[in-house]
Amino acid sequence: MLSRRNVISSLFLCLLLALQTTHIRGLKLGASANRRAFLVKSSASSAGLVGLLTNAAPALAGIDPSQLSKFSVEGDVTGTATRLNEIKSVVEPVTDTQDIPFTSLPSGVSYREYREGRGDATVGKGSKIGAEMTIRIKSFATNNEPGGVKYYETSKDTDFNEIAWTVGAGELFPELEEGMLGMKKGALRRIEVPSTAVFAAKKANQLPVPLDKNKDEKRRYDALFKTDATLLFEVLVTRVKNPPPPPPPVAVADVNPPATE
Repeated sequence: MLSRRNVISSLFLCLLLALQTTHIRGLKLGASANRRAFLVKSSASSAGLVGLLTNAAPALAGIDPSQLSKFSVEGDVTGTATRLNEIKSVVEPVTDTQDIPFTSLPSGVSYREYREGRGDATVGKGSKIGAEMTIRIKSFATNNEPGGVKYYETSKDTDFNEIAWTVGAGELFPELEEGMLGMKKGALRRIEVPSTAVFAAKKANQLPVPLDKNKDEKRRYDALFKTDATLLFEVLVTRVKNPPPPPPPVAVADVNPPATE
């Protein structure tokens, strides 16, 4: 016969063994459940990523005036209206959407001003000016460039994206300068120069030329003078400095005053 103490010890050992077995089974079941949950979650994440890549919305670019509504303009007591109007005038100038005819000059040059500049200084004889410029060959028009392919760009053919000269000094040909008269800083014009004036400018070395490293532009420039050489100059004035006005003439005293009676 087992003693009471031995029976109690045996029952305790059986209970302990049962608890350990249940705990181990629980761990295995939990691990399996965790693996299944991980696989389901991973599949959902993968499907979500694929959907994100295939249905991603295009990124927005440019100026969004609505995002700037919380910013105020210094000195603008009306709120943000001035700032938003200025941004809109830069992104979508009113003159760009208007059908404005070209202005014709006696020399045969014609121009259209796409954007009016600001300030008091205007391009005139003796002005020291800087400008961003592209030159298009009108007869070499393509679908992508209906105004003519470019053979010269200050962004490629100058060190500082600017060409600078003094108006009337003979550095550039007079027909182009005639088409720029009256422009202010920030003004943008397209100036059409007839073929005869372009040939004369080449002969006088007054025509901007592309750098030798720009092979395509150089080839276009060389081919220009085998056909109609009409050019379209797109000019954005970046700075204008006018010479000081001449001093007023000095009055000369009359050396022969009228005789008095």
